[in-house]
Amino acid sequence: MRPPPRFGRATQVVLGLLCAMSLITYVDRVNVATAAGSFASEFHLNNTQIGFVFSVYAYPYFLLQVLGGWFGDRFGPRRTLAVCSFIWSFATVLCGFAGGFTALIAARLLLGIGEGAALPTATRVMADWVEPRRRGFAQGLTHAWSRFGNAVTPPFVAWIILRSGWRASFLLAGAISFVWTAVWYVYFRDDPARHGAITAAELGKLTPRRPPAFLPAVPWGPLLRRLAPVAATYFCYGWVLWLYLSWLPIYFVHRHHLLLKNSALFSAGIFLAGVAGDWLGGIITDRWARQTGRLNGARSRMVALCMLVTVLSLLPLFLLPHLRLPAIALCLSLGFFFNELCIGPMWCIPMDIAPEYCGTASGIMNAGGAIAAILSPVAAGFIIDRTGNWDLPFFCSIGVTLAGAGLALTMRPESKLCVPA
Repeated sequence: MRPPPRFGRATQVVLGLLCAMSLITYVDRVNVATAAGSFASEFHLNNTQIGFVFSVYAYPYFLLQVLGGWFGDRFGPRRTLAVCSFIWSFATVLCGFAGGFTALIAARLLLGIGEGAALPTATRVMADWVEPRRRGFAQGLTHAWSRFGNAVTPPFVAWIILRSGWRASFLLAGAISFVWTAVWYVYFRDDPARHGAITAAELGKLTPRRPPAFLPAVPWGPLLRRLAPVAATYFCYGWVLWLYLSWLPIYFVHRHHLLLKNSALFSAGIFLAGVAGDWLGGIITDRWARQTGRLNGARSRMVALCMLVTVLSLLPLFLLPHLRLPAIALCLSLGFFFNELCIGPMWCIPMDIAPEYCGTASGIMNAGGAIAAILSPVAAGFIIDRTGNWDLPFFCSIGVTLAGAGLALTMRPESKLCVPA
């Protein structure tokens, strides 16, 4: 008989570790947005260069999405995430020692290498460790913690900058990341059945794990064709996400002339709306799927609807140009909330379509988001440098979101990819 768990159910602890990973990776990824004002002055950077610092990590991040997901499928999440988290922890520390623009770019590139496999491999973990009817909830919850990371990062980094300088914020974040690496490697096991603390009741609810050695070769052609509209839709979602994550703190500083600490508080409030959106989106898509039995509605139509409401939330910023700051913050919060409602259904789709290859499939989908992370921050910086208009990047995002709503209806999560026996 297995001994009773010491820290709660093993499946809950694993989900908790994934939530912590989501928070940590986004803190390491977006702390530059709050620190930008400090290092930009020190290194004499313009807005286009700042946007490049924001986005450069996404080049290797994009290239490693599919490969990282494949590694998670083939070699197991335990080793894959341990190696990757060590790399992103080291890269975060290096950001704190950067002596100029080039060194900062190099550290951010290394960060992208480390984080490239994180989310696809986390999806592989969920396919093995989360019961099917709660996968939307699990995806929504873990991504809610990433948005919580977005929310706490601006005031946290601003507080550290005001006391110890911008470099200290990177050093502390890197140290926390190293701690997570050690805990993950000691506690996690690829096969739930081999975990010493898991119970028979938990195992009975999970999908039996198919060992990687018995999986047939990845059907790349069919998989890429099935995931292409999903990746395109996720690009549109990611365009809005990375506009917020990269530019929101200094948007309030330059557009509305707030002090850094006040800008950080406004940004944190908006990102908290994303926490609620991620959490609720996972619950809604699970419940919709259980009550109707139709994944096309619970995934594709839900995403399309959420993107349309995102557009409606942002339109008052441009139709009503004399809005006061609290109303502007409300519109931005609603836009972020409805954009984030897409997360739960979107991240379920790779598991719906290709459960045996869900690490690889989610990497294909997230590659679309990585391309958005490359283009969106730089495009916003370029627009601001050329026009001086800090609102225009948000207006451009409306057109991208409308395109995403149309693309969402072309996703077919009910049609599962056939896998050879």
